Amino acid sequence: MNYELFIAKRIITTKVYKSSISKPIIKIAIIAVALGLITMLLSLAIGVGMQRRIREKVSAFSGHIIISVFDANKSEITLKSLQKNQDFYPNFNAVSGVKKVQVYATKAGIIRTEKDFEGIIFKGVDADYDWTLFQSYLVKGRLPDLTTTKRSKEMLISQTIADRLGLTIGSRFNTFFFDESGKNKARNFTVVGLYKTAFDEFDKAYIIGDIRHIQKLNHWKADQVGGFEVLLDDFDTIDEKGKEIYSETFSTLNTRTIKEKYADIFEWLKLFDTNIAMIIIIMIFVAAINMITALLVLILERTQMIGMLKAMGASDLSIRKVFLYNAAYILFKGLLWGNAIGMALIGIQYYFQPLKLDAKTYYVDHVPVSIDFSTIVSLNIGVLLLCLLILIIPSIVIAKISPVKAIKFD
Repeated sequence: MNYELFIAKRIITTKVYKSSISKPIIKIAIIAVALGLITMLLSLAIGVGMQRRIREKVSAFSGHIIISVFDANKSEITLKSLQKNQDFYPNFNAVSGVKKVQVYATKAGIIRTEKDFEGIIFKGVDADYDWTLFQSYLVKGRLPDLTTTKRSKEMLISQTIADRLGLTIGSRFNTFFFDESGKNKARNFTVVGLYKTAFDEFDKAYIIGDIRHIQKLNHWKADQVGGFEVLLDDFDTIDEKGKEIYSETFSTLNTRTIKEKYADIFEWLKLFDTNIAMIIIIMIFVAAINMITALLVLILERTQMIGMLKAMGASDLSIRKVFLYNAAYILFKGLLWGNAIGMALIGIQYYFQPLKLDAKTYYVDHVPVSIDFSTIVSLNIGVLLLCLLILIIPSIVIAKISPVKAIKFD
């Protein structure tokens, strides 16, 4: 009897896919699982990629946490100075997870050429400034050399400003700054590099050069700066580290994370988390419904075989396992195709960027994608376990099948 039971189980397992009824249903179920996983992978890759890309752009101009004079001034211009000699500079030893602390200062000015003029924000940085984030945005030329003993006249400007004013690499231009008395002071700079972030708020305004020019214009001493930018090892800890840094600085100093400074941008980015979660839930639900339908078709099509197995002494649990094994096969095959196609699409977008976006609306000129191995594994395991758990429900139908009625079933 055990041999007959084994043969019957093999018939269900191996021949069910050859049926004219079940074969198209199984294919549809596999396609549904694959399409669901592709959608989930693309949603995660695009959502995470968008968040990372935009926060990298913001971080390139402000660091992760800004330390400045406690003042009601909320503008981008540093009006008051503070001493460069601080306990947390250049190493913030009191707080773990801090990658670097660097100085900066900003001053408003006007670039004037023979044919046009443009209002700008001159951001002054020191020789130890971390240019890592700017490397990917440099479209032409090189970064300014700020290691010279004299004030460097080399300037990094945006492609947007260069196009508006007709400047290029090697061009010299005059910039006019106003002091507290209202008098303007002219400075001559040379363009050595062009950057483009596709972030209009920055591209239309910022030029970057030697902080010593701002110190001279503001009548500051060499040890006076506009503020400090703190770079973290892990951006995800920014809220926690922001509080720690605030508690470790003097009461006369103010600290702000870029999430607080650019609250509108980061509130918009939070919507991606909600959208991703909704898409994943919907896709898992759709895949589960298709799997339930496929399993019910398999059960109904093999009703007589189920009756024979029960008549030979097979338990409901053992028969349910056979059908769940079949369902697991469909899931594995769907996940295999879904991963292959999904990762191929992500790779194409990552390397060739065929999908473009309006930079004025989305702050990026193409659809950014980013996904790691642990996320892929977690998503696959989650989909597999949830679908298998849901499939236990239709398999309960097997327990309600009467052996006598099932054998007579046609």
